[in-house]
Amino acid sequence: MLAQAGDPNTLERLRGIAADIGRSVLAADAVEIDQAGRWPERGLRALADAGLMGLHIPKRLGGQEQGLIALAVITEELGRHCSSTAMCFGMHSVAAKVLSAKATPYHEEHFLRPIALGRHITSLSLSESGTGVHFFLPRAQFYQDGDSLVLEGSKSFVTSGGQADSYVMSAVAPGQELDPGTFTCFAVEAGTPGLEWQQDWQGFGMRGNSSRGVRLNSVRIPRENLLGAQGDEIWYVFEVVAPYFIIAMAGVYLGIAQAALDAATAHLKERQHTHTGGTLSEVPVLANQVAEMWIAVQRTRQLIHHAARSGDAGDAQTALALFASKADVADMVTFVTQQAMMLSGGKGYGQNSHIARLMRDAQAAHVMAPTTQLLKTWLGRSLLNLPLL
Repeated sequence: MLAQAGDPNTLERLRGIAADIGRSVLAADAVEIDQAGRWPERGLRALADAGLMGLHIPKRLGGQEQGLIALAVITEELGRHCSSTAMCFGMHSVAAKVLSAKATPYHEEHFLRPIALGRHITSLSLSESGTGVHFFLPRAQFYQDGDSLVLEGSKSFVTSGGQADSYVMSAVAPGQELDPGTFTCFAVEAGTPGLEWQQDWQGFGMRGNSSRGVRLNSVRIPRENLLGAQGDEIWYVFEVVAPYFIIAMAGVYLGIAQAALDAATAHLKERQHTHTGGTLSEVPVLANQVAEMWIAVQRTRQLIHHAARSGDAGDAQTALALFASKADVADMVTFVTQQAMMLSGGKGYGQNSHIARLMRDAQAAHVMAPTTQLLKTWLGRSLLNLPLL
């Protein structure tokens, strides 16, 4: 457990920084980012300048040395203003944590210090089109060639694809494709020959993510870019990737839900109802809907924060809360954004409205791996004392 992870003063300071950037930068750019499908460079640069991109980097290397609860709080604040920026920040934070989990002195100087200084953005590149939600079953392969490692294959839905400075990628040695416990992770730097980025991201929501596919055509990297020991990365999946990824995503969707609740509440307070002579907020049935939305958001926030604090404390039951938190936030954010659309009426249904954007962005909560179905399967199997894989 990191002592700093539970410090309320530090947590509130970081929350305040994220909130200020969210209001001053992310909110100003959110509409254009969504409409143009533009990667949120300005927002991420502001977060880097404020030191937040080094959230999980050790203090001795210039980072914030924070844990899961800080990630939950910050991604929520960012998600309230621009979910694309929040998603890119979340994926960077998870990848940075993977890079630091078993870092060598080479990793510290080459990746971690630049991240802490705000000079390096990273991202995850684990998913493949052939394995769907089973991101822990890569088919991309690697082999050793002298002092180099060579990667072949493809990756899909790489957040910040073609924009980040490095990517945490997974691959297996030839013949190990069907063994989920023996894949290997690597840090692959942008501009490495053989990285061939595919078409630009055209998503239903989260349109600024640059979530692109990439071909790995004899991508040659230094052997020093190996993360951990060869073939042991199933450890990364459940000890690093899963908890940090789940909390980052849960925080983003929680922020979307809070934004939808705020927008719907403001609409009801401001919209005049000519029949009654007052505002829509005075209609009893609408107040009931707002109450249900507020309860849903608060309940899910408590579950997410419980999971994050349990993870920071090293609680043996953390996995149960983690699985539940992302499954629950997916159900909650789709419910809340739908209710916000109903409460906003024709104004909300208008093309490119604020509520419409939030509703589109919320849909990724169920389909982004680990999907809701997979998480509920893992949760159920855990409760029944069955292996996850």
